[in-house]
Amino acid sequence: MAFVSYAVDDLKRARKFYEEILLLKPTSVWEGEGMGFIEYDLGASTLAIGKGAPNFKVGKQGATVALEVPDFDATIAGLKKHKINFITEPHETSVCFMSIIEDSEGNQLMIHKRKNS
Repeated sequence: MAFVSYAVDDLKRARKFYEEILLLKPTSVWEGEGMGFIEYDLGASTLAIGKGAPNFKVGKQGATVALEVPDFDATIAGLKKHKINFITEPHETSVCFMSIIEDSEGNQLMIHKRKNS
């Protein structure tokens, strides 16, 4: 897989969410003419946000990226502090802890922590 990309309506608002709330660092930025594409490297994978491509649609009907976090409880507490909308409340399964949230544009993201990692 090269990368996963989410469509956004407001690139400035989305960058604030991904960079100030999720604390991701942009590794590639292209903006111009009402369009934009920002990439965030996540180890061997890349998450991107983009605006302006006619086939990009914002919303929960698309893919869901699961972001592996080092401290699940601290991450959830930080998201609640920022009043992020939780689609599913944090819960535990036999193999992980997870929760699904909305980004600033209404796309869903999973916050995830494998057990024994």
